[in-house]
Amino acid sequence: MQNTALIDAARDYILAKYRDNPQPALVYHNLTHTQGVVDAAAQIAAHYRLQDDELTAVYVAAWFHDEGYLEGDGSAHEEAGAEEAVKFLRQENAPEPLQQMVKGCILATKMPQSPNSLIEQIVCDADLFHLGSKEYAERSKLLRHEVEMVRHKEIDKIEWLRSNIRFLSEHHYWTDYARTLLKQQKDENIRQMQKKLDKKLAEEGSAADANTTSATAPDGATPHLFLEAGEKHKDKDHKKKEKEEKAKKPDRGVETMFRITSTNHIRLSSMADSKAHIMISVNSIILSIMLSLLIRRLEDYPNFIIPSLLFVITSVTTVIFAVLATRPNVTSGTFTRDDIARKDANLLFFGNFHKMTLEEYEWGMKQMMNDADFLYGSMTKDVYHLGVVLGHKYRLLRISYNVFMFGLTLSVLAFLVAAIFFPVKA
Repeated sequence: MQNTALIDAARDYILAKYRDNPQPALVYHNLTHTQGVVDAAAQIAAHYRLQDDELTAVYVAAWFHDEGYLEGDGSAHEEAGAEEAVKFLRQENAPEPLQQMVKGCILATKMPQSPNSLIEQIVCDADLFHLGSKEYAERSKLLRHEVEMVRHKEIDKIEWLRSNIRFLSEHHYWTDYARTLLKQQKDENIRQMQKKLDKKLAEEGSAADANTTSATAPDGATPHLFLEAGEKHKDKDHKKKEKEEKAKKPDRGVETMFRITSTNHIRLSSMADSKAHIMISVNSIILSIMLSLLIRRLEDYPNFIIPSLLFVITSVTTVIFAVLATRPNVTSGTFTRDDIARKDANLLFFGNFHKMTLEEYEWGMKQMMNDADFLYGSMTKDVYHLGVVLGHKYRLLRISYNVFMFGLTLSVLAFLVAAIFFPVKA
């Protein structure tokens, strides 16, 4: 379970570590970076509504993920940070499963990242959250400065730009939330780095061209965009072609949008069914009580006839609208080849194919998967019809709740009026 005291203790522990172990060379992997990772982890975790113990693990791992830089040269800082986190959690008498979750989250940030669970994905994305932020250029400068101070060696700017472009291009976020939120800015950061590289190459002129065959980017990154003068025009045409081909392919952000939208609609539909179930259950109990106890005694209390009828009518009407909100509506369950040719059939909804044979359905799906317009058109229709069904459900539910609220109020008032102003004479 989430332990606010444990999270606060982890924060205080790390703050004291940075205060007591100043590292002037760590201009990037410093307290500012750690606090930024904690904030990013909190933002992503809030979207996924984690269980309490998972949320605690994310916070603690975010605080400890770079603690290893304070222990040595940083070459194995993930392992050192994980060990220090486990040591801290044992001192705080944290349960063993929580210790393992925190350890796994920190080790997952080791490059190349390898998360195996949602909370590990969240910490990994939080660690590199800045790649998709407007602060990326400034953070990159600080990282370069830190590497230079640690290695006591200046890094060539062109080599640094090439390695950064390659890293950003190959990097991908693990959570749908981070991909959707940060992709656009990360692409813009790549474009800005590319502009800087092109400008720097132009400034270097022939000297840069002469070094293309021997230049090597730091950390083993492959040299990028070092081209012979005679191949530049060819490269531009190749880039233009790649850009056109990429434009034809569906963007991952679109797929993420469809997935998130469909998931939200399904959750809302489940919530609507739960609300309807509440109305049906409550009013069924009320009707049972009314019919078994009150109705048989109306001969002795005739002044309660009208309030009782009003109460019964309210409950019955409420149940009717609640049932209508959950009543399934199944369509014909068939489609024709003409429907596929016109791209009218939505094969993603069971109501359009449940009476078809497997062979016919497989044929229709292959036709849809081979046509991007048909595929995304079907996904759009599916999301739209889910929304229409949701609108119908919630409209009926609103009527049901309104009838219950106002009918219950009127019934209680009617019982009070009957009891006070029209008492039964002994």
